[in-house]
Amino acid sequence: MPIPDSFLDELVSRTDILDLVGGYVRLTKHSGGSMFGLCPFHGEKTPSFAVNPDKQIFHCFGCGKGGGVINFIREIENVQFRDAVEILARRAGMTVPETGADNELADKRRRMLELNREAARHFHEMLSTPQAKTAREYLTKRGISKSMVTRFGIGAAPESWNLLLEAMAKKGYSRSELIQSGLAKPGSKDGSAYDVFRDRLIFPVIDTRGGVIGFSGRILGDGEPKYLNSPETLVFNKRRNLFALNIAKKTKSGMLILVEGNIDVVALHQAGFDNAVASLGTSLTAEQAQLMSRHVSRVTIAYDSDQGGRTAVMRAIPILEKTGMNVKVIDMGDAKDPDEYLKKHSADAFRILLERSDNHIDYRLTAIMQGHDLSSDDGRLSYLKNATDLLSDLKSAPEREVYGARVAAIAKVSPEAVKNEVAKKLTMKKSRQRKEFEQQVVRPAAAIQPEDRALRYSNEYSAAAEEGVIRSLVRDPGLMKTAQAMDFTVDEFTSEFLAGIYETLSRRISENRDTNAALLMSQLERHEASQLTIILQKPEAGSNSEQTYREYIGKIRTEKLKTTAPDETTLLEIAKIKSKKER
Repeated sequence: MPIPDSFLDELVSRTDILDLVGGYVRLTKHSGGSMFGLCPFHGEKTPSFAVNPDKQIFHCFGCGKGGGVINFIREIENVQFRDAVEILARRAGMTVPETGADNELADKRRRMLELNREAARHFHEMLSTPQAKTAREYLTKRGISKSMVTRFGIGAAPESWNLLLEAMAKKGYSRSELIQSGLAKPGSKDGSAYDVFRDRLIFPVIDTRGGVIGFSGRILGDGEPKYLNSPETLVFNKRRNLFALNIAKKTKSGMLILVEGNIDVVALHQAGFDNAVASLGTSLTAEQAQLMSRHVSRVTIAYDSDQGGRTAVMRAIPILEKTGMNVKVIDMGDAKDPDEYLKKHSADAFRILLERSDNHIDYRLTAIMQGHDLSSDDGRLSYLKNATDLLSDLKSAPEREVYGARVAAIAKVSPEAVKNEVAKKLTMKKSRQRKEFEQQVVRPAAAIQPEDRALRYSNEYSAAAEEGVIRSLVRDPGLMKTAQAMDFTVDEFTSEFLAGIYETLSRRISENRDTNAALLMSQLERHEASQLTIILQKPEAGSNSEQTYREYIGKIRTEKLKTTAPDETTLLEIAKIKSKKER
């Protein structure tokens, strides 16, 4: 049995979308009754993410995502429908009613989390066995204490083809389940499989709710990759998770230290820095940056000192900056990574390094300077071009002035010349961003075809009128009586998606239940909720709602006639009309 509609209605009505979204997104700009902020689902510099408190919906004019409170939690937390409902229910102090057997997908997800937890226990227990001697020696060599091994649940996967498979089989898990969870791969023979993690130190990846969602394995011998992460599964998405955030989110420091490797994270925690996390790979994603911004307002990047690490820093800075967090970067000098720095110096030295870390502007300007020959005119001009490009991205006028003076001194030109060049580029960027934003706002209202191919309309002209019928009913449910008087039925829709929305509206109206947008979207899939958000925000053509509604139905029927071959009676009627006109 599904969750009762009455429970979902109460849950949605108890959850204010401004309060909910405000916990994830800084909403600062007010326009046309909506609050705007930077979209948490894609990178942008101009706020195009809108929250409408009257309709209790959100919509991004950039990426197109939209919906109500349940849809927002599903997107931002990357969870299934029931999980989103449970998150909101806990927030609202409600208890989700028992529904008997959950759907198959929810069952698979729970089973996979249980399997991952059992696998994590297995790996941790293996660390103390004779087969894991190499792993223990590696931990000793890296100076990792037993307390840290316990804290992070570190384990070992010895060099074996099916050790985990056999252990999990004894606990009742099938080969198929291990393959689906990313712990095993199918073999060349039918029905065979082998362990994914072999001869590796194992780090369980735990989400902020305490679930073991995947694993990260560091190789113990030679070979690549250095770190092997679980593949994407029902419960694990590398782009949306961070190693050790489940621990670091409890920090009282108000900031996170972002590093490359799991060993660096463990070493920093062991040294007293409880706020270190790793991005499960050097390429930070926008989703990971947004995840960090929900817990802290500051982040310091401490990536490796090699060229790969420096390149990764330059990629990460703008991604982190877009979340509104204060971003700084550590220069570890002669140490290649935080772990080596702690061994060469001390935890106190690293603490001083944190306090004296450069803000991201200093770091990027230094990187630009190092890439140019400042002894030549061409080198200085090239440096000026790149440096003023960076300065024109700064929102603060005092920052532009202070750093502009530094750039001028390095390039040996007047501060006024730098200031004028930055002002010119700033004007051009603002103009371009404004045009892009205006296009983004207009596009959803002007384009009839949904972007999602699964929702594409077979008859655009009829679908435009069908959208109007939906929009009119949401605004004035009393128009359902007009539809009944005109003998209008759901069978006249050409779009299966819109027909489904109409049926939902009809049912809610007949049961005398609310038809506001947020309630309609509560059980829609993500792409469906986004499309309905776009539809409901389109402007209405006429001021007389009943007349407009009748015109929409008339348009639907006119389009239907165009695709239906006229019978003999219809042809006679057409002939009579023509005859009257000719007289």
